[in-house]
Parts: sequence; structure tokens; C-alpha cells
Amino acid sequence: MFTAVRIHTVARALRARRATAPTATAPAPAAPTVAAPAATTPTAPEKEPNAWGQAFAAVAVFAALGAAAWLGPDLLPGEDEGTPRTASCPSGEDERLPGAYEKTPRAVTGGELCTALNRSDLAQLLGTPAETATVASGTSNTAPLTDGKVAQPEAEVQFATYTVHVSVTYNQLSIAQYVKLMKYGEETDVKTLSVLGRPAVLASDHTMRIEIDLGSGGSGGPVGQGPLARTLSVALDAKDQGGYYDITVWSASGALPDDSALLDIAEKVLPTIPERAG
Repeated sequence: MFTAVRIHTVARALRARRATAPTATAPAPAAPTVAAPAATTPTAPEKEPNAWGQAFAAVAVFAALGAAAWLGPDLLPGEDEGTPRTASCPSGEDERLPGAYEKTPRAVTGGELCTALNRSDLAQLLGTPAETATVASGTSNTAPLTDGKVAQPEAEVQFATYTVHVSVTYNQLSIAQYVKLMKYGEETDVKTLSVLGRPAVLASDHTMRIEIDLGSGGSGGPVGQGPLARTLSVALDAKDQGGYYDITVWSASGALPDDSALLDIAEKVLPTIPERAG
């Protein structure tokens, strides 16, 4: 409104200046001449601008500018338009936990595990710092073949290159026993080590590939062999009394990061996984 009043004041000053400006007179001719009078067309007086119209127009313009400045962040594209947003974990507020979680005091939920895994530096730990997580999920499952008696929460974060899967199995199986069982499995490149002062083991195995044809009523084909995956299993405690974390990494191309990437992920993620109160 202040700007509109200023415009009105300036318009009035210009009109007053134009009204008081001296008019120039034509000099008298040196000698009178006789000539037929020329028909002259009277010129229309110059139309003065409407000062109040200018004022209201100014108010409208500045109101529009103010609205654009206020709503700009919501209506206009931001500087990072086109940059994919990092995937977020589900809240899990309405998740109903299986009975195994009530019987296992320290068992975390899939949502809590997802929050611990979905770190802002996870892509950097994988050696692909320019990538952004596209999918983040967490589920509060139970271990297979246990009749729902063993809690096994899982979480997964997907990038363009790698997928990281973390699970926690709350059973009585120690890492030492797990290593012995690997002799009867298809795991390769088995390597025992210590992570965060706890027994751990690295091993490779193929994932499973399942094809589902949505065009034929969701029927699936046979289960095939998927790309190779690398898994780091770490005991829940230094005494290796049972239970373990599994950190698995794979890619659709079959390429795998160095083992140091899994060790870095374990050292960053495992200490942030909470333990539920009994």
C-alpha cells in the first residue's frame, strides 16, 4: 500500500509539472504573405493516465509478487528437482509382532533394524557414494522351520548397484556351530574372523531367482539360481552363546564389493541396533 501511495503522489506531481510548464510561442513571420487558409484538424488533448488506476495496479502487482514469494517453495521446482529422494523405512506403528518377539526380550523389530541399516553413509560404505537408496524395508519375521518360535527380523536397502540385507536370528546356534554346518552346505570362500570383538564368519552363496508372470494370473516359473551373494555372520555377543547377525550384499550383475565393505557396514550398523526391553 505504501508503494501504491508513492506512485499516486508521483503521478500527481508529474501532472502538476506538465500543467505549469511554459508553452513555446512561434516567432512572427518577417513579411506577411497571403495564402489560402489550410484546413487544420484539431488535435485531441493528450489523455492523462489515471493515477488511482496506477495505484491499484501497483497494489495488485505487489500482491502477486508477495504471493509468489510466499508460495514459491511449494509451487516452483527446487534446486534439487530431478534428484531422487532417499528411501525411508516404514514406521511399523501398526505392525503386529509374532509371539516369538514377546518371548525374546532383546529381539528388535524389522522397522528398528531398517532404521539402523538405512544410514546416510551406507552407499559410501559400499564404495558407491554417488548412489541413493531406492527401496528400504523391514519385516518382523520368524525363522523358517521353527514353527514361528524363533524371531528373525529382517531389513533391506536397495541401491542401483548393490542390495544390502540384514537379519538377526535369535536361536541357540553359535558361530562355531554355524561354521561346522557350512561344511555340509554350498557356501564357498569361507573365512573366520573377529568383528567388534565377536566371532564372525564370511561366506559366499548364490541367491535364489524366482520369476513371476503377472500376465498369467501370477503364476511363477521354477526357482533358479540367482547372482552370488557375500554374507558376514557375527555372533550376538563376544561369548558366542547363540544367535547371530547376517549382513548380505549382492548385485543383479553378480559383482560384489570387497570384504572390507561388509566389515565397515558391520562396525557402523551393529552398534546402532537397539535391544528391546524385556
